[in-house]
Amino acid sequence: VQLVESGGGLAQPGGSLRLSCAASGFTFIYYDMSWYRQTPGQERELVAAVAAITSAGGRINYADSVKVRFTITRDNAKKTVFLQMNSLKPDDTAAYFCNARRDSTKANYWGKGTLVTVSS
Repeated sequence: VQLVESGGGLAQPGGSLRLSCAASGFTFIYYDMSWYRQTPGQERELVAAVAAITSAGGRINYADSVKVRFTITRDNAKKTVFLQMNSLKPDDTAAYFCNARRDSTKANYWGKGTLVTVSS
C-alpha cells in the first residue's frame, strides 16, 4: 500500500497550491479519502474528506477553517485525490497528509506528508 503526496511548497499569502495523493496497493473506490494537516506540537487535524461513493455517496466535508477556500476532489480512475488550496493564509502552514480509510475492514493508511509553507 502506498499513498504518495506531492504539490507542497512555498506560497505567498493569498496564493494557491494543489496537492495530489497517488494511491496504490488497495481498491481505491472503496476507501474514504481525506487530507489532514499537522504543525509541530499540535495534533493532526482533518482538513477535508471525500467519502467513497460506494459507502456514503461521495459525501464531502471540510474543516470550518478551510471552507470556501479549499476543494477536495477524487479521480477514481487515476486513484488520486486532490486538494486545491486557494486564498492561502500563514495559518495554513503545515505538513499535509493523505489518509485512506475503509471502516468495514478497519483499514487505515497514511502517506508520508508534504510540507506547505505560506509566507511572504
